[in-house]
Amino acid sequence: MVDLLPAWPLLSAFLLASLVLAVTPGPGVIYIVTRSLTQGLRGGLISVAGVALGNLGNALAASMGLAALFAVSAAAFAVVKYAGALYLVYLGVQTLRTSKDQASPSAPRPAHHARIFRDGFVVALLNPKTMLFFAAFLPQFLSSDTAPMLQTVVLGTLFVVIAACTDSVYALSAGVVGPALARGGGVRVLSRYLSGLVFIGLGIFTALAQSRSGK
Repeated sequence: MVDLLPAWPLLSAFLLASLVLAVTPGPGVIYIVTRSLTQGLRGGLISVAGVALGNLGNALAASMGLAALFAVSAAAFAVVKYAGALYLVYLGVQTLRTSKDQASPSAPRPAHHARIFRDGFVVALLNPKTMLFFAAFLPQFLSSDTAPMLQTVVLGTLFVVIAACTDSVYALSAGVVGPALARGGGVRVLSRYLSGLVFIGLGIFTALAQSRSGK
């Protein structure tokens, strides 16, 4: 395992870059926070697991060279970007519908948790920011003396672990606020409307954002 990691100066730079990306609010973080606020701490932690699995999927894709394709192909990037944007809008619409219907209390709990996990997985998997992170940064920390695919998997897994830790902090923080909101019915409904609008707004922003360069 040690042979698959870069020397400490490079490894520390990679860990710092991973931490910065992980704590920067994006689709995954916003999804986790809104789920923690509206579904409680358990729902938030389940969403963390879903997002972590989606991030791991991006790491595995990078190990097979798919992330590099997204970095150089505007068409491939656009497909993923718009698919992710549409899914965020879909989540927002579903959240608004839940606000109107007040969520059926008789809905089976396991299925509900499975949906939270699935949505978190899709949001993270279709996040172009993570894909470009792997495509742009991982090659800088790879050694020609070791199989690039194995190195990419190891470094990608490290990023997933770091992101899961920071995402858990977001979930715990939002979970503390959630019960206070739940004690007020009107506030709870308002939080669901705000969550839905945030998802829709984020989806629109993602769709309109420049897919290449910082312009």
